Amino acid sequence: MEPVYRYYPWKSLLKTGSKGVSTTTYGRQLMHDIMMTYDGAQERYAKISGHGFRMLAQAMEADLPYEIKCPALLICGEKDRAGSCIRYSKAWHKHSGIPLVWIKNAGHNANTDNPEMVNRLIDNLLTEILTKS
Repeated sequence: MEPVYRYYPWKSLLKTGSKGVSTTTYGRQLMHDIMMTYDGAQERYAKISGHGFRMLAQAMEADLPYEIKCPALLICGEKDRAGSCIRYSKAWHKHSGIPLVWIKNAGHNANTDNPEMVNRLIDNLLTEILTKS
């Protein structure tokens, strides 16, 4: 992805990057603001993004068990269009048994699209952990 991000027209990348992670105006604006940190430094943005994609690819190729031995919860936006997040979340849930909660009308940054629901889920998980202690 690094070469794509390096040569993709910056204004188009801003638009697709912002729209691609969120379903809400707030979430899209937040992503736009983050990306604007790299305005005039698209090559740096491409390197950082490319590094993230390489890390994910290396983790997938290693095919390690990544067993999580503590309480956990998978949270995924129903409209997540970032890479293969929906597919990976389904597979991880099926393989690990970790509960998976779908956030309605939310994209990749579900916490910006529906912060009340995401915070409630985190709060419930923490309450469950603390009551078992």
